[in-house]
Amino acid sequence: MIFPDIPENEAARLAELKKYNLLDTLSENDFDNITTLIAAICEVPIALITLLDTDRNFFKSHFGLDFNQSPRNISFCAHAILQEQEVFIINDATTDARFKDNPSVTKDGAVFYAGVPLINPNGFKLGTLCIFDYKSRNLTEVQIISLKSLAKQVVNLFELRKKNNLLIEFQKELQARNERLVNFAHVVSHDLKSPLANITSLTRMLREENTEKLSPDSEMYLDYIEESSLTLKNYITGILKFYKADELLESEKQDVKLKLLFENVTEVFVADDITFEYPKKGVLKNVNSAALTQIFLNLIDNSLKYNLNEQRLISIKYWEDPDFHNFSIADNGMGIDFGVQEEIFNLFKTTGIKDRNGKEGTGIGLATVKSLVSKLGGSISLKSELGKGSTFTFTIQK
Repeated sequence: MIFPDIPENEAARLAELKKYNLLDTLSENDFDNITTLIAAICEVPIALITLLDTDRNFFKSHFGLDFNQSPRNISFCAHAILQEQEVFIINDATTDARFKDNPSVTKDGAVFYAGVPLINPNGFKLGTLCIFDYKSRNLTEVQIISLKSLAKQVVNLFELRKKNNLLIEFQKELQARNERLVNFAHVVSHDLKSPLANITSLTRMLREENTEKLSPDSEMYLDYIEESSLTLKNYITGILKFYKADELLESEKQDVKLKLLFENVTEVFVADDITFEYPKKGVLKNVNSAALTQIFLNLIDNSLKYNLNEQRLISIKYWEDPDFHNFSIADNGMGIDFGVQEEIFNLFKTTGIKDRNGKEGTGIGLATVKSLVSKLGGSISLKSELGKGSTFTFTIQK
């Protein structure tokens, strides 16, 4: 028996193999289907997907055997990865000097072997797709083509599995970062609220106690302090709402009457100068009412704030298709410049225009809307023209 040599690039090959996290993993149907199929095509009792580790041959899939590894130094596959040919074939191992004294031959009765190296995109031979038989034989051209083709499919599965693992790790890291960011936002917001309230209270006390003593400049400075405090308060409130929005997605789904939904939303904004138009009939089946309500509250609030008309109009429409609930909210407000429409849903992105109360927005409300809509399986778009109002259209998946 001749022991197989160690490849010159062994250290790099092993490092590449370990990137796939396949060693010592359980059987998987995708791989077992391939060994079952190649065994049937080639009419052999044994088919394996092997991975050559430091001192063993690990079988990721083992059709016809009840064990999942063997010593590397007696492995046929350790010889196969050293060859240049696409398929390494031993027609009769009992007459081959490399294998005739091999325990797999003398004890287990292996006679025929054919293996195709599993070569990853970086050119490393990770193992083989191989077959064994207890008798000498030859493969047909169709069987050889099948063996090579399925070996490539095994490598494709390795790559997909690796990418999936990387995606899972990325998602875990992203989730962890998001949780840290949410905690940070809560801590910062909590720590800022108390001193911010103190600033506001002290400013008002100073103004009240010195009503007739303050100079015009002092009055202006106090106005600046109050305005800055209010702006900061709005940012803090908006940030908390943005990060709490995901909690709404955990609410149970239910059937909601359109009329009741819009009555509950619009009564928050009741005023003599506001006119609402919305559907009075219809039922939304199996929807997240809490999240949907928050979407409407944010969009309507945005539309009303940026509207200088004596009579403000909000028109809501609904229609459905096989896969989505569709909504539009149109207003007769200021409109939004085309140059910023692409970015209007980005966090902290504002139009730069002050609302009817002379305040500039925080750029958080519409970002919250987009986040909720996306997580409900839908999308949102804007059609607007300066001086002619805006129409927000969004969908949620049924």
